[in-house]
Amino acid sequence: MKNPYLLVLILLVSISSLAQNIQFKKFNSLELDNERYLKIYVPPSYETDSTKLYPLTIVLDAEYLFDVYVGNSILFANKEKAPEQIIIGINQNYYNERYEDCSYLKENSLPTQQGEAFYRFIRSELLEYADENYRISPFKTIVGNTLTANFINYFLVEEYPGFNAFININPYYAMDIPAMLQNKIEQNIDENIYYYLCNGKYNVEKWRNTINTTNDLLTNSENPNFNYKFDKFDNSTKTASIGQSIPSALAFIFDLYSAISKDEFEKNIKHLSPPDAIAYLENKYVEIDYLFGSNLKIRERDIFAIEPIILDKENGDYLKNFGEMINNLYKESPIGDYYIGRYYETGKKLKLALKYYKSGYMKLPEGDPNADGYYENIERVLRKRDGTYIE
Repeated sequence: MKNPYLLVLILLVSISSLAQNIQFKKFNSLELDNERYLKIYVPPSYETDSTKLYPLTIVLDAEYLFDVYVGNSILFANKEKAPEQIIIGINQNYYNERYEDCSYLKENSLPTQQGEAFYRFIRSELLEYADENYRISPFKTIVGNTLTANFINYFLVEEYPGFNAFININPYYAMDIPAMLQNKIEQNIDENIYYYLCNGKYNVEKWRNTINTTNDLLTNSENPNFNYKFDKFDNSTKTASIGQSIPSALAFIFDLYSAISKDEFEKNIKHLSPPDAIAYLENKYVEIDYLFGSNLKIRERDIFAIEPIILDKENGDYLKNFGEMINNLYKESPIGDYYIGRYYETGKKLKLALKYYKSGYMKLPEGDPNADGYYENIERVLRKRDGTYIE
């Protein structure tokens, strides 16, 4: 590194920027009859885009998990692998509150009176506070570790789950929780549920065996709305597994948000007809907007991902539809006009083809290196019109 001081400066600026977006709040809970301390991360774009909604994540054991989750969420958002999120962390380790908060009865695995109060604090007070004070999208995630990871399952097994995604890091499952989970996922779930679970040799035998048993039950689920991922970190440690599990869970939960991957194309798109491929792309972004409130325009790389289907199937009959979709999204781009021009050229409607090729050419900035190549489309159509074009 030629300038180590520059690296230090960049790191300090990044840390300072992150700190500026984290708020600390003392929350007076009626359900718990005491004050609880929260950490709240709000993305920088929140103040600059008043129309944007944000998925909400609740992080238990915030002293240990909050910063790791926030750091990964920023990285994933910057890489367009996940939407920006509003993240609320609950501190539970000042006076070992986590043991009362997440306590349960051994005879039926249900929360104790104090556990029920903590449940209501999250379900009623905290979620209501977030909805009233922030622009929250419908998508909500909850994160827990060991004992708190067991607790988050109470939000799933109820009739109407309070969250869409559950990140269970090395959970200390109560005895009846695996059966409760199995019963729940055998029911008809109205919306997609994302369930992440991890385990490793670092867990003591009791918890390791329970997690493996639960994994066996969940793996056999045939409910199409139950999306499940299991990670086994046998060469890790319990502490290191936290840093491994959170990015793995984010990649799994927000896979829909990411650009079309090779696997997604091969599995879901490759064999579609042109109109179905266009509809798939449009529906993907409608769902992204509904769940995550991101106002995300269809990415150009996703447009190019389905291009081979539009070009190669059904004699290019859907090039016009494809071009019109692009023009609606990227009015200043010549790409949409190119596809419409190609559609008319293929159909031997040379006057219309020339119109759109010229329109696209006019959108290219002066000095664009692609200008000469694009102008060849115009010259080709002119030669076809004059009868001087040779294949």
